[in-house]
Amino acid sequence: MTLGCQYFVIPLWRGNGYTTMFSQVKIPHIIFTGLEDYKARGTQASPYFTVTHYTEFTDTKDLVLVRGDVVFTSKLTDEEAKVLLETTQSFYLNDVRYKLVERFNKQIHDFEFKDVLQALEMPSM
Repeated sequence: MTLGCQYFVIPLWRGNGYTTMFSQVKIPHIIFTGLEDYKARGTQASPYFTVTHYTEFTDTKDLVLVRGDVVFTSKLTDEEAKVLLETTQSFYLNDVRYKLVERFNKQIHDFEFKDVLQALEMPSM
């Protein structure tokens, strides 16, 4: 992961549409909150979901343990949290998708959310 690309927006499908989640990736941690909450409260926004990566076995077992905790259960289900983490990982671990993360962090004026929707094959609302 390139230094300085710790923020991203992820659409989370709900019913007939999606809600947009805001993520901060600073390994070993990832914090997720709703984009609207982040816009309203900035760094004081309550986390909906936190993830911690435990890398102690990386060298010996080629294994990373991951723990996710849904903090705000009224805002996010366990299944939604799972999808959110998998989707976020797909953007940080795939070179083509990661270009959108870089654009969001380094060239925000060129960033188009519809490109994220397109990458995920989600309809624009």
